Amino acid sequence: MDQYFRVLKKSRGKILGLKNVVGVGVGYKYQGDESTGKTAFIVYVEEKLAPADMSRRHMVPPQIDGLETDVVEIGRVRMLGIRTVRARPCQPGVSVAHYKSTAGTLGAVVRDKTTNQLMILSNNHVLANGSSVQEVRARTGDPILQPGPYDGGKPDDRIGTLYRYVPLVKNAAKSDCPVAMAVSAAATWVLNVVKNDYEVRIYKRFKAENTVDCALAKLDSIEAVESSIMDIGDIGGISEAKPGDKVQKSGRTTALTRGVVKSIGTTLQVEMMEGEKIWFSDQVVTDMPSQPGDSGALVLKENRDVVGLLFAGSEKLTVFNRISNVIDRLAIKFS
Repeated sequence: MDQYFRVLKKSRGKILGLKNVVGVGVGYKYQGDESTGKTAFIVYVEEKLAPADMSRRHMVPPQIDGLETDVVEIGRVRMLGIRTVRARPCQPGVSVAHYKSTAGTLGAVVRDKTTNQLMILSNNHVLANGSSVQEVRARTGDPILQPGPYDGGKPDDRIGTLYRYVPLVKNAAKSDCPVAMAVSAAATWVLNVVKNDYEVRIYKRFKAENTVDCALAKLDSIEAVESSIMDIGDIGGISEAKPGDKVQKSGRTTALTRGVVKSIGTTLQVEMMEGEKIWFSDQVVTDMPSQPGDSGALVLKENRDVVGLLFAGSEKLTVFNRISNVIDRLAIKFS
């Protein structure tokens, strides 16, 4: 390979000066997914373009000083921590959260149907700190930080304020009914006669099921964000996911990932916090990879039609709300 490095040393500037070229090195030429074992200059381009779309002087030559080249599409190369740092303007796909929360994903820039004001969309448990019917953990006007507190976000990183959210409904919560509290106290006293250090609690059950985990934040400045989703681009239309559909998302933790829809109309139990499980219905399940911190990411088809809002997952599968339910419950529109 010494000959290649000698030629590269004198030709690097010329190669990197070609339009669309973002890097160059020495490696093995590939045909499809198979290595040929032949040494070549590996020329990295942001996007492979058809010859008709390029001027001749900016085309990568098949050889440089008689040595072969291989053009590889790499996309835009960014520092991997870019999603967890402060950015102004920032894009959907980066870290954001309520000032008392940790960090999730800024899903999209949307408009309130009534006021037509620009808002940012994410999950309730990202922007409203997991507020429920039984326990309010956030209030309208609370600061929203970008990046989220887990990623170092401080009061000066405020990007907006909590505007609206759909409260979650827990399946069971400790009852605050006076009768239930009196019965609980009496039962605890009786139990402690026989066994110390125990407490009897009475829980109230709720029959309602959740269909969304979503919230809005009002922007301090419309110039603080841009609507194009990181690594995906501008959204298309609004659609419904079907089994077998290919979907994608851009999230704070795992960046751009893709997968296939496994089921729709799904009812399942989700652990929101340690020991706190909540039922959700009318959900979509996909094998698209995700991890904590990706919550709030918009889910789109390959053609960039929006189909959902990611909010939960396991080690094997990811769960998202149908976007039509989110639109209806928050009264928003995509502009």
